[in-house]
Amino acid sequence: MKISLDGLKSFISDYDIFKHLDEQHSPDSIRIRDIINKSLDKQRLNPDETAALLNVTDPELKQMILDGAKTLKERIYGNRIVLFAPLYVGNECVNDCVYCGFRISNKECLRSTLEKEQLITEVKSLEDKGHKRLIMVYGEHPKYDAHYIADTVETVYNTKSAKGEIRRVNINAAPLDIEGYRIVKQTGIGTYQIFQETYHQKTYEKMHPKGPKSSFLWRLDGLDRAMKGGIDDLGIGALMGLYDYRFEVMGLLYHTIHLEDRFGVGPHTISFPRIEPAVGTEFTQHPPFQVSDEQFKHLVATIRLSVPYTGMILTAREPIAIRNEVLSYGVSQIDAGSSIGVGSYSADNDEAYKKAQFVLGDTRTLDEVIYELAQHGYIPSFCTSCYRAGRTGEHFMEFAIPGFVKRFCTPNALLTFAEYLYDYSSKKTLKAGLALIEKEIALIPDDGMQQTVRDKLNLLKVGRRDLFF
Repeated sequence: MKISLDGLKSFISDYDIFKHLDEQHSPDSIRIRDIINKSLDKQRLNPDETAALLNVTDPELKQMILDGAKTLKERIYGNRIVLFAPLYVGNECVNDCVYCGFRISNKECLRSTLEKEQLITEVKSLEDKGHKRLIMVYGEHPKYDAHYIADTVETVYNTKSAKGEIRRVNINAAPLDIEGYRIVKQTGIGTYQIFQETYHQKTYEKMHPKGPKSSFLWRLDGLDRAMKGGIDDLGIGALMGLYDYRFEVMGLLYHTIHLEDRFGVGPHTISFPRIEPAVGTEFTQHPPFQVSDEQFKHLVATIRLSVPYTGMILTAREPIAIRNEVLSYGVSQIDAGSSIGVGSYSADNDEAYKKAQFVLGDTRTLDEVIYELAQHGYIPSFCTSCYRAGRTGEHFMEFAIPGFVKRFCTPNALLTFAEYLYDYSSKKTLKAGLALIEKEIALIPDDGMQQTVRDKLNLLKVGRRDLFF
């Protein structure tokens, strides 16, 4: 694939971002309250408003931001948490990103790419644990082109194990050209996710000295090309720790605004992982802009308030305690039961960590995560109905803005949760889960919907599967 930068121009203005951060340096309580109220009215924030939230240092105002994010999440998403698992297909890479365990110069990384039969074995292992949603991850290498990605996605969708199946595949891979996105789109993927890593161009160039990823503009334009290729379900992200997290949050907002202005719909998800240690990668031990736990909670809540309708993904990079706390500040999706070594779901071995991109902070099993979610009143969801019904991109927003997400996604979440409980859960998770489902059905305001959900649950009990609204 030939990279062309003709006509490309950055929509990230360092000058504007620094100006907003400088001008909003001392927001008072009235200003912060007004901004939070705007967000609670389900309006996306402007850069100056997000900058004001980011500049808050007073503990009481920070708590106000956390409380506002929690209220907003409850209003829009309810208490659902969507679950998925990452599936690393190959870790060969031609880039030399200084923070990444996959970088080409890392001699301690064991390179591996799943053959078709190995991929099938990995998928069956995930299905046998109860997973329904995957994000497939690829290094950047000529062998992982659009046709290869499409072939591996089709393999995943065609692989079944007992009652298990993967109903939705998302992609985390290198940016493609427009035709490449068209090829991948035909396989029925969900989200195509590209992290800019850092929106600060000078830092980006320093962090990416070699390989196709060294082009800041090609990567920044990657999701524009995806839109032109017919993929309207996009995921953006920044790797926190490469540069000032306040700048990165502003960059994520600018990216959102750019997509909204140009295509009429922003990203479906935003990710905000912190740098974690990686084998053979000294840089990760001391990130230049390390984000503390308090700063992390602040940035998560700020993103939630800035973009009310965008899903937020919290990964298993984070330790359990932080994951549990940050869930309430706006997170809508998490991975669970994750393993990030190539081939490591189906084959435990002592060298799996050498095939991994970084070290995980949360290594609980899927069942353990689901049990704890249920104990804390969250509904674990494997729902994929919107994607298979064509409710993506602009169509999704048409449903989401009037409250569709909370009204219909909660019943769908309960149905997919029940599937997991009947087919895969431990006894204690089954007991906790069924009690939560009964409680949640009683909270559905429409008596007719309550009965419809009960009817579908009865069908699940006698063996029916994949029921949704």
